[in-house]
Amino acid sequence: MAIISKQQLPFNSGYADVNGLSMYYEIYGEGKRPPLVLIHGGGSTIQTSFSNIIPLLAVDRQVIAMELQAHGRTGDRQADLSFRQDADDIVALLRFLKIERADFLGYSNGGQTLIELALRPAEVMHKIIIASAFYKRSAAPPAFWEGFDHATLDMMPQVLKANFLAVNNSEAALQNMFNKDVQRMKTFEDWSDAEIISIKSPTLIISGNNDVGSIEHQTEMYKTFPNAALVILPGMHGAYMGTLDYLGDNKWHQKYTADIITDFLDH
Repeated sequence: MAIISKQQLPFNSGYADVNGLSMYYEIYGEGKRPPLVLIHGGGSTIQTSFSNIIPLLAVDRQVIAMELQAHGRTGDRQADLSFRQDADDIVALLRFLKIERADFLGYSNGGQTLIELALRPAEVMHKIIIASAFYKRSAAPPAFWEGFDHATLDMMPQVLKANFLAVNNSEAALQNMFNKDVQRMKTFEDWSDAEIISIKSPTLIISGNNDVGSIEHQTEMYKTFPNAALVILPGMHGAYMGTLDYLGDNKWHQKYTADIITDFLDH
C-alpha cells in the first residue's frame, strides 16, 4: 500500500445542520468503492482517533469523518449524549452528503454508536468494522466502571485535552464534553444477544490484546455477530490504529492495521 500524506489527498470539510446540531465533517480521498465512514471515540476529535490511519485508508477510496455532539468543532444540544442519538446524527449527515451506501469503522465509543447504526434498516450499511468496543458491561473489569464515579478532567489524557482545545479553544466546552462522556458511560446498558444476532452486515471485530474489553468478550462478539471475522493485535486500546492517546513513544508501529482493514473492505 502506498503511503501518502493527508496534504496530498483530495480534501473537503464543512458543517451540516444535523437534527438541530451544527456538525463538523471532513472528507478525504476519492474512488469508486463505497465510502468509509469513521466514527471517533469518546473525548476525541477526528485527529486524535484517525489522523495516522486516514492517509492509508483514503488511498483509493473516499473517507468521511465527523465530530459528534459536544466533541471538537461540533455543537451541543440540551440533552445527554447517547449512542442512539449519535447514530441518528450520522444518518442525517450521510443524507446531507447524499451518501446512499457506505462502509463504517467505529472506534471505542464510536464502535458502540456503530452497533446502534447496524441495528437500523440495512440499506445504508455495507461492511462494518468495530474497533476496541464492546456490547456488555461484563467485557470490562469492575474497576473500569467504578472509575467513572470519581472521574475528573485532570485524569483525561493530556493529548485529548490539547487536541480538543486546538480546534475548540474553550475550557468550558472541554469540561462539558468530559462530563457528558462520563455520564454516558456511567449509565451504559448492554445490548442483548438477540439484537447483536440481528445484525447481518459483514463485520470485522478488531481489538488489542491489552484492551479495555477482554479478549474473551471479543471472542464472544465474534461468535454472536452472525457474519463476523476477528483480529486481535498487540497493544493497548487503539494503539494498533495509531490513535494519538495510545502511542507510547509517539510513533505508530502497526501500519499493517490499515492493510487488514482494506483487505476486509475489498474482499
